[in-house]
Amino acid sequence: MPVQIDSVDEQILYYLSREARHTSAPDIAEKVDVSAPTVRNRIRRLEEEGVIRGYHAGIDYQKVDGRLTNQYVCSTGNRDREEMAQRVLGVPGVINVREIMSGKGDLRITVVGTDTDDLTRIAQGITSLGIEIDDEDLVHREYFRPYASFGPRDEEGASPVTGVAGLAGDADVVEIIVREEAPIAGKTLKEANEDELIPSDVLVVRINRDEGTITPTGETLIEEDDFVTIHSRSGVTEKTLEAFTGD
Repeated sequence: MPVQIDSVDEQILYYLSREARHTSAPDIAEKVDVSAPTVRNRIRRLEEEGVIRGYHAGIDYQKVDGRLTNQYVCSTGNRDREEMAQRVLGVPGVINVREIMSGKGDLRITVVGTDTDDLTRIAQGITSLGIEIDDEDLVHREYFRPYASFGPRDEEGASPVTGVAGLAGDADVVEIIVREEAPIAGKTLKEANEDELIPSDVLVVRINRDEGTITPTGETLIEEDDFVTIHSRSGVTEKTLEAFTGD
């Protein structure tokens, strides 16, 4: 059953997800305007109820002897998805497995290898379990941010544009939250292209929605509060951003 939380819990989760290692209960208490013991009790309850499932280090494996991070889109077929997810964690090099509520492509597996030969060895370990690899991508960079809706209530709303970084030369990657009044909200990507809301050189490469990740197609509908990653080699213009924000 879903766990009921209030605005204090939400803000505690926000600050922990932003930086858990260097954020203490007194730090959060000062921002949320409650006592430090209250924050500690709230965190303990959220842990016991499984809302907070752990605290993990963000590791850049490429900086450790140039290791490679690969993501596989896999299908379990008629096998028990949960069981296969647990079994694939036993393959050396697998660091993360996500179950996806779909038929084909119902497992997303992240692995780390020392080189391409090691990645091949890991892939063979995955397929030896009877899991089919449908697609794979070598990870270049990864970005995280707290869930904005859990953020501070008394501060001016943060910009929906949450991250900009270089990718493959002069390309720009922008992460943006779709607002209710945005022209693109309620349209498919195909319709957005036809209406010239998205230039031909701009690609929507990922959509995060309800804690899940969508790999978009032309028929994908853009919804309010979608966390969208867009990519352009010529740069993302203000006009393009306005299609997602309505500003």
